Amino acid sequence: MIIEKTGIEGLLLLKPKVFKDARGYFFESFNKDFFSDSGIKEEFVQDNQSLSNKNILRGLHFQKPPHAQGKLVRVIKGAVLDVAVDIRKNSSTYGKHYAVELSESNFNMLWIPAGFAHGFLTLEDETIFSYKCTDVYHPESEGGLMWNDKDININWPVTDPELSGKDQQNETLANFNSPF
Repeated sequence: MIIEKTGIEGLLLLKPKVFKDARGYFFESFNKDFFSDSGIKEEFVQDNQSLSNKNILRGLHFQKPPHAQGKLVRVIKGAVLDVAVDIRKNSSTYGKHYAVELSESNFNMLWIPAGFAHGFLTLEDETIFSYKCTDVYHPESEGGLMWNDKDININWPVTDPELSGKDQQNETLANFNSPF
């Protein structure tokens, strides 16, 4: 597996080695020893999976301490534009984001440590997205930033994605008091 730094401290793009032949493919999506040796020492305690059609935007979500989550995310089927926003107050990249396409064909994964807001836009129908999390879901700890916040300035490839009611009420970065 190749690990690439993203320009935002702690946020890593992972590119697994994929073995393909006439039967299909095989790759290792998680290896505790490899991750630990690479600096990702967190314990994963919950796996989540979502199914979404094209132009569904989920995010930008996070959980506040003490239930903050790190996430290892990847696409099983389809494709997404995946985005992580640094919300660590003392970070030199506070408010900056990183965006990358994750898809069933590129097999890439993104490690998003605690202290980031995360979201994605589905680029294909029937996209299956997988999250490996370092803490369990805790509804009282959830928070979110607006997907189209001008201060974050994410270049989403759509102007009118389908959002949940909750995601339509997320905060702007200017009004946000980060708990990280």
